Amino acid sequence: MARFQTLSLVLANLLIPAAILVFATGFFPYKPFMPGLAVYEKLGWEEKMGWTKEPEPQFDRVVFMVVDALRSDFVFSSESGMSFVQGLIRSGAAIPFTAHATSPTITMPRVKAITTGSIPSFLDVILNFAESDTSSTLAAQDTWLAQLKAKQGGKLVMYGDDTWLKLFPGFFERADGTSSFFVSDFTEVDNNVTRHVPDELLNSDWNAMIMHYLGLDHIGHKTGPKGPNMIPKQIEMDGIVRDIYEAIENEDHLANTLFVMCGDHGMNEGGNHGGSAPGETSPALVFMSPKIKKITEFLVRESPIEQTSDFEYYKKIEQSDIAPTLAGLMGFPVPRNNLGVFIPEFLHFWDEGTDRARLLLHNAQQMKKIIEANFPAYSFADEVQEMDCEGSLSSGKELACKWQKAVQVMSTMATIHPQLRVQYLYDFCRTAQEIMSSTASNYDVPRLVFGTALAFLSVVLSVLAIRPDIRNPSFSGLFYTLTLILYTVLMFASSYVEEEHQFWYWLTSAYFFALFLSSVQKQWLPWPILHPAVMLLVVFRIARRWNQTGQKYAGAPDIVHSGVLEWGNNIVLWSLVGAAYMDNTIRLSRHVARSIANYWNADAEDGESERFMGTMAVLPSGVTAFIFKLAFTARDAPELVRWPNPDMMHWLESVDLVLFARMVFGGLGLSAAWLIYAEWRKSRSPKHVKGSGALALSLFDTLTLILLTQTRTSSLPLYLLFRLTTFFLTHLSTYSPSTSLSPTTITTTTLLLTHTSFFLLGNTNSISSIDLSNSYNGVAGYNISLVGLLLFVSNWAGPIYWSLAGLILLGAHGSRAHNIDVSEMDARDWIAEERAHLVRLADAEKEKGERRTGWGAWRRHVALLTLGQAAAAVAVMGACTVLRTHLFIWTVFSPKFLYAMAWGTGFHLGVTVGVGGGFWWVGGW
Repeated sequence: MARFQTLSLVLANLLIPAAILVFATGFFPYKPFMPGLAVYEKLGWEEKMGWTKEPEPQFDRVVFMVVDALRSDFVFSSESGMSFVQGLIRSGAAIPFTAHATSPTITMPRVKAITTGSIPSFLDVILNFAESDTSSTLAAQDTWLAQLKAKQGGKLVMYGDDTWLKLFPGFFERADGTSSFFVSDFTEVDNNVTRHVPDELLNSDWNAMIMHYLGLDHIGHKTGPKGPNMIPKQIEMDGIVRDIYEAIENEDHLANTLFVMCGDHGMNEGGNHGGSAPGETSPALVFMSPKIKKITEFLVRESPIEQTSDFEYYKKIEQSDIAPTLAGLMGFPVPRNNLGVFIPEFLHFWDEGTDRARLLLHNAQQMKKIIEANFPAYSFADEVQEMDCEGSLSSGKELACKWQKAVQVMSTMATIHPQLRVQYLYDFCRTAQEIMSSTASNYDVPRLVFGTALAFLSVVLSVLAIRPDIRNPSFSGLFYTLTLILYTVLMFASSYVEEEHQFWYWLTSAYFFALFLSSVQKQWLPWPILHPAVMLLVVFRIARRWNQTGQKYAGAPDIVHSGVLEWGNNIVLWSLVGAAYMDNTIRLSRHVARSIANYWNADAEDGESERFMGTMAVLPSGVTAFIFKLAFTARDAPELVRWPNPDMMHWLESVDLVLFARMVFGGLGLSAAWLIYAEWRKSRSPKHVKGSGALALSLFDTLTLILLTQTRTSSLPLYLLFRLTTFFLTHLSTYSPSTSLSPTTITTTTLLLTHTSFFLLGNTNSISSIDLSNSYNGVAGYNISLVGLLLFVSNWAGPIYWSLAGLILLGAHGSRAHNIDVSEMDARDWIAEERAHLVRLADAEKEKGERRTGWGAWRRHVALLTLGQAAAAVAVMGACTVLRTHLFIWTVFSPKFLYAMAWGTGFHLGVTVGVGGGFWWVGGW
């Protein structure tokens, strides 16, 4: 039976990544594109009508300035710091828009949309974080950069976000790229761009200069859209616009230069992006040039204007409209994969109606080729044909009818007002844009179904792995089952996916309350208010209020932003942070002291000299870790460090963060190596007692110090609450023997707290909540493996902590069931100090059939967690399959699937099974 259970569990865990991979290939296929550069093509009837000359271009060069996360209100509202840009709008030298950015609102897919005019694949969310990735390059695709470079003498220069260098390798004559992921830098990352501007404005050898400023986005990530650094940064960007515009006015070689300033995306009220909140999808877009006054002579625009709740200022256009508009204004063919439409305001540059119609005709012809590839069953001939366009029409038939109407109007020799031709062409282009943009992915439905079926098979195998335990269901087992059922149902509701934290918060609170009620029913309690389960509820309530998370209330008041932690120059915050580091350092020093004592004499208790040596061995790592966090925060979030001594602040700002982080990791690595060696040496003693878990507990405390280093400073005090939670969990049995933590109870608690802690630390199911700030700790340059690992640890620090803490609790339970002599465990350890009080429960637990020890206990624990992970995968995949045509498929369900991928592979297989298996082995339980 045991072998069958083990085999079922192994197969169940192998099927989870297989299911995710199969489903992902059907859900996120690479979208096909037409290679090569577009060229002007003439229709036969164009020559008959005398349309032989292309419309004259209005500009011969472009300055394209991207300000990362430039939300529309940062430019257009009365609270903006960009007064010069607003003055240009009032004078008619600038035309403003709100450019709608479709989800995912992160840099790489947005740059693709801006340059190609197409709708990028959602898979670019993953590729956006892989800086070494070359599969996402646009080198083979048609873009306005490729068209400008192909022009005679075409040269491009680029400064700023190195995403452009990855997307366009070998395109730029001169370039200086900057990594976009070190979000702690507000100034240097922009100064590195600005320093090139004066010289380039004096050069005349380029026809496109791209600048991508990152500082404003970094400020948003760290302090939000209303942070103290936001207005100064807007003023700085405004000054750069002033310098460039004045150069265009004064330099002869820049006389025909178009200046475009835009955001690649916006940000939400929490300062993040990646989702579909109005603030995230509403970046500003401004076209500027003295020549623009020609078409705005009789048009008066107010600026600034009052702030709006939906961030829609002036006219709203699609971000993809930038590509065909630049093509028309600068005189090159529309990129082949474009789904954008020429912005009508700029048609007034051409006085002749035929020129306006020809510009739109080129746009329509290019879009027609994409439509023909997607709807091959319908005719999109360039000759007049009879078509039945009455009644309800399919998308393909509707587009075919609209194209035919445009052909009829364009090819007629009769005298027709030019505006009528323009209207028919716009009707076709806008309809094509709407239909083709909504066709976000060609789903491979059989793969979706097969992937979901594999995940369901993993559920079945997981159930088989725990089949003997199903016969005697317990309260915790029933609660576990109810959790999985509710979770599966809720995954089909977009609002619940966005606010998933509420599900785990309420469920965890209900579970702790149920533990309390169980004690009250079985035994009279003299002081119920002091019951550990009640204290768990109190601690959990505080933890819930620490970080406001989710989508609807992002940026709402919480403990972190209430001002309490900032009292007295942030003394409250840093006192709590220092307490977290001190608590962990003291516990780690005790482990080292005990190992030193065991090294010299395996039967000895650690004395004063060993404790002193242990403290001296661990204290440098603890102090260095604290100093690193202080110095990192001084640069990452300076508002959290208000040191009264200027010399101290200067010293903190001069600290080599990479060196200090490496010192922390190196010191902890040496400590872990010594602990492993000392335990190995001790294990050779004939009096060594197996199953004490001393080494596992030591390594757990070592890893906790790493988790502290990888957690945002404002969330670090939560680890003190985590410690209190483990303390009260271990006291449940001491306070009331009837509420002892059985293996099923421990596993259920682990499931609840791993998911709950993920949200407690400020995470959500939106890409916008991914924290990048700690991904470069100890890394001098970009290394995808190291940065990826640090990124995962930073965002899953809470679940990692509770996954391993659950094993410690389970191991302690197994030690009690075996009546193991725990005297060798240091009585001051956070779990071992309670074991002596809990040994008396062993016999009662055996009678209840709760005895679970050795690898059997770990296998049962992992089997239950595998069941939970497989069920979650089935729920998410099923929701994405059933709701694949849902309005929120790319804004809510797709990001949730990406998180499910991380939970299923990185966390479950990597941490629960991989790291957890190692912990159980070294614990010897």
